[in-house]
Amino acid sequence: MQYLERILRARVYDVAIESPLELAPRLSARLGVRVLLKREELQPRVSCFKLRGAYNMMAQLPDAVRKQGVVASSAGNHAQGVALAAERLGVRALVYVPETAPAIKLRAVEALGAEVRIVAGSYDDAQAAALRTARDQGLSFVPPFDHPDVIAGQGTIAMELMRQHPEPIRAVFVPVGGGGLIAGVAAYLKALRPEIAIIGVEPEDAAGMTASLRGGKRIELDQVGVFADGVAVRQVGAEPYRLCEQLIDDMIEVDTDEICAAIKDIYEDTRGIVEPAGALAVAGLKKWVYSSQDLGGTFVCINSGANMNFDRLRHVAERAELGEGREAILAVDIPERPGSFRAFCKAIGRRQVTEFNYRFAAAEVAHVFVGVELKHGSSERDQIIDALEREGYAVTDLSHNEFAKLHTRHLVGGVSERARDERVFRFEFPERPGALLRFLDAVGERWNISLFHYRNHGSDYGRVCAGIQVPDRELDELQAHLRGLGYTYVDETSNPAYRLFLAGARARLD
Repeated sequence: MQYLERILRARVYDVAIESPLELAPRLSARLGVRVLLKREELQPRVSCFKLRGAYNMMAQLPDAVRKQGVVASSAGNHAQGVALAAERLGVRALVYVPETAPAIKLRAVEALGAEVRIVAGSYDDAQAAALRTARDQGLSFVPPFDHPDVIAGQGTIAMELMRQHPEPIRAVFVPVGGGGLIAGVAAYLKALRPEIAIIGVEPEDAAGMTASLRGGKRIELDQVGVFADGVAVRQVGAEPYRLCEQLIDDMIEVDTDEICAAIKDIYEDTRGIVEPAGALAVAGLKKWVYSSQDLGGTFVCINSGANMNFDRLRHVAERAELGEGREAILAVDIPERPGSFRAFCKAIGRRQVTEFNYRFAAAEVAHVFVGVELKHGSSERDQIIDALEREGYAVTDLSHNEFAKLHTRHLVGGVSERARDERVFRFEFPERPGALLRFLDAVGERWNISLFHYRNHGSDYGRVCAGIQVPDRELDELQAHLRGLGYTYVDETSNPAYRLFLAGARARLD
């Protein structure tokens, strides 16, 4: 009852809005349940829920204490909440952030008028520096999650949820970092609607609450991943842990690919882009639904923030299909002879090839790195592998191989001294199902392909880099053949990037 009263009396709406609760129609249809998104990423100026707890705590301070100023530590989102609260209340704010904090968050904090101090190391190093400053300068420390007033401020999300949706709810999925958000949500919902399950979601490389609840005490992780920087906390708060131990029903861990897939899901339903931590709830819901035999009902996911660095979108797009089980990554051995690429693509069938990387190395066997679009998840991947093996291909599944997904796909190639008489061309062709096979049919079997790189990035045109072994006496014939294909192409054989990194020593001397 203490937290219920604190939440009801919390002061947040000087800076926060009652965020929308919206249906996610595409995700709902795909999962077979009703999915509602609590869109905290739409909070004004800071694009995250953190302004609730920060403002509530600062507003509760005695005037004389607050006027001395405040200090905080944060990976970025809490810093924005503190900065906005300080601007609204007219007090000085000093914020310590770890060097890993995203630039978009730091710029936002500075724009709100707070003083930013970047600390080498992790969030814990930034917190230690903030606590020293609070002690030395007589400033009030505003913790990101481990304080009753902060927890109560975050709990106003649950208060809004009950007003917005008084009908039955099976479960609410909540991102978990230090635990303040889920503690506040659980404290309110379990007091009024104890039948609603509260399920926390963490990245598997920063699962401090999961480890703590399993261990029966707060566990300090040796290190945490920083992809979902908004929840990259080595140790959850003492008060959030106490509440979670009593109130929450389950914890789910998700990996980076699953987070990226959830970012895409949210975009497809809302046309909004959330940060990795902001997509945790959706990723957790999907994992729960896929593993559950008891479906149906209404589920709520809290989108906690949208402070995404633009340059991170490339990584998200690269991994989203894998996280959704929509792409298989395979290593396949094929015969090293003209026409083998085309035969291999025919063995794959009408499925969309998303990536194809190859470099001539040995005289008998070619090793190719291939991505294939899946429409029916892991069962389809197994069918593809079985079909290829029946055709006599040796196949290695790399779909869950982190080294392959992060590095190998970009390193297939290199210098090949065996690739004599190699000419390199860059092609473009209209991107549609079967386009790669039609391209290979057009190139034909007359000349051997010694280098091949293709990646479908979802654009209108497919882009291929191909090395073709052709003696000088046949070069005019090849050029005439390529012109007749109707594809846009550029001869890159003299390109310094090719000659420095891909051509053999003999070619570099020519």
